[in-house]
Amino acid sequence: MSFGGPQWPQQPHQPNGGFGQDPYGQQYGQQGPQHGAQPGQQQSPPYGTPYGQQPPAASSDTPDWGALADASAQRQRRKRWLLAGGGVLATAAIATIVAVAVVSTNSTGDQGGGQTGSLGPTAPGGAEIPADPTGPQPSFSSVAPPPPPNPMDFISTAEKDKAPLDADSLFPGKKLTMGDRVYQKGATGSTTNCAAVTQAGLGTVLQKHGCTHVLRATYERDGVAITIGVAVFGDQAAALKAKNESKGGIAPLAGDGIGDFCRATVCLRRSNSLGRYAYFTQAGFTNGKKVTQGDTAVFKTSDDLGTFAFNQIYARGRAQASAAATAPAGGQ
Repeated sequence: MSFGGPQWPQQPHQPNGGFGQDPYGQQYGQQGPQHGAQPGQQQSPPYGTPYGQQPPAASSDTPDWGALADASAQRQRRKRWLLAGGGVLATAAIATIVAVAVVSTNSTGDQGGGQTGSLGPTAPGGAEIPADPTGPQPSFSSVAPPPPPNPMDFISTAEKDKAPLDADSLFPGKKLTMGDRVYQKGATGSTTNCAAVTQAGLGTVLQKHGCTHVLRATYERDGVAITIGVAVFGDQAAALKAKNESKGGIAPLAGDGIGDFCRATVCLRRSNSLGRYAYFTQAGFTNGKKVTQGDTAVFKTSDDLGTFAFNQIYARGRAQASAAATAPAGGQ
């Protein structure tokens, strides 16, 4: 089985009656003469002064407490106004004095020393900076710096892709960790006979577009094995054509603890390309079981190794671009 490459928020009522009316119906001031009162003597109501009437004037011996309170309040208000007005006047006087002092200081500074030139601001150390300096001024280039090198430029043509390339550098280490999944690495290999490490017509396609060599590595996890083959071409156009025309697949690579797999059975094949590299994967069960659409473990393994190959190839371009950016001018 072959599969295409992964294109990978109211007021209350008041009592009815006017002032001077007893809430129980008896009007104030209707009682008879008080016991012991002399004829012709003015009598006081039993409950004091009726509502609505002014109390009799106080005798001359009693102080007029209300008038005294009003007079005291007036004195307090007058005192507050005097204090507020005095504060405003004092503030205005201080501001005037400060303004005069500033003007006087400026006038003295302008007249002292016989200076004829204009001075600018004062530096933190106390030195004055001339407003029109005559010394040399810093100059800046109007030419924008070149953009940083693009990693794709270095992995798209053989002329610029000069970094060493072998199976051990492309597939380093003994294990591959992708997220929480750890794959054991098996055998690796490299050959310039591109057709010799392919199946079902892929070799013819590789040779047609100028494949120079193929690097392979096999990984295994939980009974699923996968071989990845990276074919190298002269430029990006040739690698893209080989990927688009691919058929068959890369031959499985057994060894280093991983037995034969994908022999006379159905496996998952995929292809893709990046720069001048085309890469192919073939994944299946180590026990020979056929791969079906429901075998998610095989598909996940293929995804992981395809991502790994992409990252490794791009890392070559990034490393070479970084080296070129830090190289001395004129050297390569």
